[in-house]
Amino acid sequence: MLVVYVPVLKGKAGEFYALGHTSATVQNLVRPVMELVPDDELRDLLETFCDHAMHHVPNDMVITVDCGELPNVRVLEGAAGGPVARVSESLGLRDRPMRPVFRCLDREEVLGEVAEAAAAHGHGACMRFTAAADTVDVVPDERQMRELLAAVQLAPEEVDLLVDAGPVQAGRTRERLTARVLSTLESLSSWPWRSLCLASGAFPRNLTGFPRGTSTRVIREDAKFWGDVVEIWRGPQLDFGEFGVTHPWMPSKSRGAPHPNMRYTAEGDWQVFVYPKVKAGNDDFFDLSKDLVDSPYWPATGAATSWGDERLQECAQRRREKAGGAKEWRAWATSHHLAVVTARLAHEGRP
Repeated sequence: MLVVYVPVLKGKAGEFYALGHTSATVQNLVRPVMELVPDDELRDLLETFCDHAMHHVPNDMVITVDCGELPNVRVLEGAAGGPVARVSESLGLRDRPMRPVFRCLDREEVLGEVAEAAAAHGHGACMRFTAAADTVDVVPDERQMRELLAAVQLAPEEVDLLVDAGPVQAGRTRERLTARVLSTLESLSSWPWRSLCLASGAFPRNLTGFPRGTSTRVIREDAKFWGDVVEIWRGPQLDFGEFGVTHPWMPSKSRGAPHPNMRYTAEGDWQVFVYPKVKAGNDDFFDLSKDLVDSPYWPATGAATSWGDERLQECAQRRREKAGGAKEWRAWATSHHLAVVTARLAHEGRP
């Protein structure tokens, strides 16, 4: 059975741009989770998220929407409902299907909104369970699980289970995480979930300290971690989840414009290009792109690999008037990443 790729993406403009330009092949192999990133203006945040979904999510693609990092407060004055209810309503009005995320420790009112959203959209829901080192959820016993499923008014066959292992790295820490995740999977897999996914992340929190003017290798420890678990696991098939070209945890507020950068996915690693801001605008990115295209990391399929690779080649050949900015660079990197990971899963069964 084909392994499905579950990219857990920050619900920002760049990630939506990348989704909007995925090929039909990629679309058939992904089940994206879009996380809403907290912001001071909650109502504007939700509207922007839903507008991005309307304009960029491919037709018939069902996105899994995670509002778990947002405050559970009333969004509209005089109207009942928190973020889950408002996103569900807005996406429904925009004719964009979704499935909501819920957690074991969610409050009763949140679970009620999840139930209403799942009923309105008809695509079930996703239960996200944290097995990360610093925030381990307690596995519900049978009674607690039945109460949880009753609260969202769904059978387990209508729920995708996402086990989130959080940040992963090599060494003894990963060995302990592997044991904890296997124990979690063993406890939860007795229920007949619609799908079972293990997600983790290995991309650094930021690019501070990366050398400028060259590429730096970052090993994709999340892909290795998933492979380690799959080799031992004897239960239902595990889909592959990770956090794209970002750190698993929510980002802190950005401070100024970043240096030109590209988080470029190779087979077992990322090649992270960071260039100093020397030229006007972001013209240093033209130099970065040319160096990338001329490097051993540029794939044999070249610009045909993804929409993002097409844009990078345009920059390398100076066929664009502007080199873009942070949103574009994230979109192009994510586009390439989605294409590379789905191709490897389809052809080799590993990410």
